[in-house]
Amino acid sequence: MNAETMPAVDPTLVPPDPPKGVNGVQLVLTTVVLAARQIRRHLMRSFLTILGIIIGVSSVVTMVTLGNGAAQAAREQVSALGANILQIRPGQGFGRGGGGPQPPDFKPEDVEAIGRQIAGVKAVAPQAQSSGIAVYNAANWSTTINGTTRQYFTAQNWFPAQGRIFSGAEEQAGKAVCVIGSTVVANLFRDTDPIGKRFRLRDLSCEVIGVLTTRGQGGFGNDQDDVVLMPIKAVQRRFTGSRDIRNIMVAVDDGVDTAGVQSAIEDLLRERRKLGPNEDNDFNVFDTKQISDTVTGIYSLVTSIVTGVAAISLLVGGIGIMNIMLVSVTERTREIGIRLAIGAVGREVLMQFLVEAVVLSCLGGLIGLVLAAVAVAVIAPFMQVPVLFDPKINLLAFLFSAAMGVIFGFFPAWRAAQLNPIDALRHE
Repeated sequence: MNAETMPAVDPTLVPPDPPKGVNGVQLVLTTVVLAARQIRRHLMRSFLTILGIIIGVSSVVTMVTLGNGAAQAAREQVSALGANILQIRPGQGFGRGGGGPQPPDFKPEDVEAIGRQIAGVKAVAPQAQSSGIAVYNAANWSTTINGTTRQYFTAQNWFPAQGRIFSGAEEQAGKAVCVIGSTVVANLFRDTDPIGKRFRLRDLSCEVIGVLTTRGQGGFGNDQDDVVLMPIKAVQRRFTGSRDIRNIMVAVDDGVDTAGVQSAIEDLLRERRKLGPNEDNDFNVFDTKQISDTVTGIYSLVTSIVTGVAAISLLVGGIGIMNIMLVSVTERTREIGIRLAIGAVGREVLMQFLVEAVVLSCLGGLIGLVLAAVAVAVIAPFMQVPVLFDPKINLLAFLFSAAMGVIFGFFPAWRAAQLNPIDALRHE
């Protein structure tokens, strides 16, 4: 074949001859420039090629970031229940459960026994809960009514920002006095100072003696500030109609092993509820730390599963790169033949196509990271979770996308390097 019969080729696709003494870095840079030119010539095809990589990287990073944020939010919400807190409830789950006879509630004597007989206990606060409409002038608000004792404030380390808690005499007499949360203040009293005011809670007139400090969202998404705290006897007398107690909160002294206190409480309650050696507990003692660990574990498991499914897109994207690169080798067979004919060696052709595949996958990875950042910024506020930027997962996703280019781009590049120059020049 002479110069007249030599097929024409786009000069922008043939790298210039490297100067004498060229090093490996310069050769790689030249190859990268050539790959960028090829990608620019086929923008739509290049975008469709890396679409799988983009979706995979953005999905993985978004899911992991939101999952970490959700787990952190869950830890913060559960920890808002209080540190070193044990929650005691009837039943074998977090609540009464379903099926079979309902286990009995606790008695006031059970609360007294825990405070008197269990070592390491800082405070024991029984709770009787209800709900109702609070009305003040023309405003009304549906809220939670929590009957408890003065020890509740110590157990929760939660005291009024204004006013005071109810006194021992008010607690014993079951006076209609209340300490309210900031959400109730905002929706009921608005710009009015609530201290000393009376409002109607169902059919009960209640005097506001204190306003709690703001806590925000609590465990399981509940608004902790949407609460009215009253002496437990007042709630039992006017709302629940029973002396029974649904929930007991136990605060453990700092430095005391909560597991030991938990075991001691279980033994005491089994004795008081007359459970035999072979009978299961008809109550449950929850450590808030155990709840936090359980919730965090669930979030982590779900995040791992969803991330694994999203990572499949990366493999699909890698296969797409391999397919398009094989098509590109076929289309550019003459170009490859010319390069080999004018002195290029197989490893240079291999590097050209391999770098092109890696550039494609890295470009997809970068676009995926940008889309993930946008998605997280938009979705996180709706989920009410913090944005926890993890550089490791972002770097890992990008490196994985680059690895897809190496793995799935190697075979087309190797195939191009193995072409016979004479056969390649004859290719139509």
